[in-house]
Amino acid sequence: MEKVQLGNHVIAYRDHGEGQPVVLLHGYCGSSDYFEEVLPQLVKQYRCIVPDLRGHGESGTPNNSCSISDMADDIVELLNHLGIQQASVFGHSLGGYLTLSIADRYPDRLNAFGLIHSTAYPDSDEAKEKRLRAVSTIQTEGIQPFVDALVPNLFAAEHQTTMVSKIDRVREIGYRTSPQGASNTAIAMKERPDLRHVLDEASVPVLLIAGEQDAVVPPDRTFTSDSPRVTQSLITDAGHMSMVEQPDEFLRALTSFMNNNVK
Repeated sequence: MEKVQLGNHVIAYRDHGEGQPVVLLHGYCGSSDYFEEVLPQLVKQYRCIVPDLRGHGESGTPNNSCSISDMADDIVELLNHLGIQQASVFGHSLGGYLTLSIADRYPDRLNAFGLIHSTAYPDSDEAKEKRLRAVSTIQTEGIQPFVDALVPNLFAAEHQTTMVSKIDRVREIGYRTSPQGASNTAIAMKERPDLRHVLDEASVPVLLIAGEQDAVVPPDRTFTSDSPRVTQSLITDAGHMSMVEQPDEFLRALTSFMNNNVK
C-alpha cells in the first residue's frame, strides 16, 4: 500500500488501474481489504483508489477526536494529493457517511456517488446509546472482543454458518483497527447529522445498494430518496457485506451504474 501524510496522521491507500477514478470507502472496523474480492475486476475498467480510513487498517490514528466531516476531508485531501479533480465515490456503511459529507460540502468533486449498505439518516437515540456502549467495551476489553461480537451480525443469518471463512477474514481485518480509532469513529458516527437532503438534491447520479437481509442497515433505511437521479439496487442474498457475501452481484450493480451514468 502507498501512504501519504495528511496533517498529523498518515493515510494508507491502494491506487490501481486506469481510467475513470473510482473511490471505495470501507465500513467501521474494516479496511481497504473489504473490497479485495471485487477489486481485481474493477481495476480492469477503472482507476480504483481504496484507502484505509483514519484509525483503521494501516492508516494512522490522530490523538484528538474527529467528526465524520474530518474523516471525509481526508478523502478530499487524498484526491488533491493524487491530482484527481473529480471522482465517483462509493461508501460502505461508515464510508457512506463520509461519501454523503463529501457530496454535501464538495459536490463539484463528484461526478457520481453511492451508498453501500449505508443511510442518510442520523443515529436514533437507541443507536447513539449503542455507540457509547461500543466505546466502553473497546476501552475496557480491547478491540478483539468487540470485533468478535460485531462481525457475524454483518452477514446474512444464513451465511453465519455457510461463510465461516469469510467471517473469519472480516474479523481478522477488524483486529487491525486501533482501539482509539474505533472509539473516535463510534463517537463521530453518533454525532453525524441528517443528510437525506443530499440524496434528494444531488445534481449527479446516485447509486444506493442494499442487502435484502441486512440487519444493520435495512433496505428502507438506505432507499430514502425517490429522486430521478437515484438508482436503487437490492441484492437479495446478502446482509451488510454484499461485496464479500455476493461479490458478483455487487460488481454487476456497480459496473452497470457506472456504464449507464458515468462516461
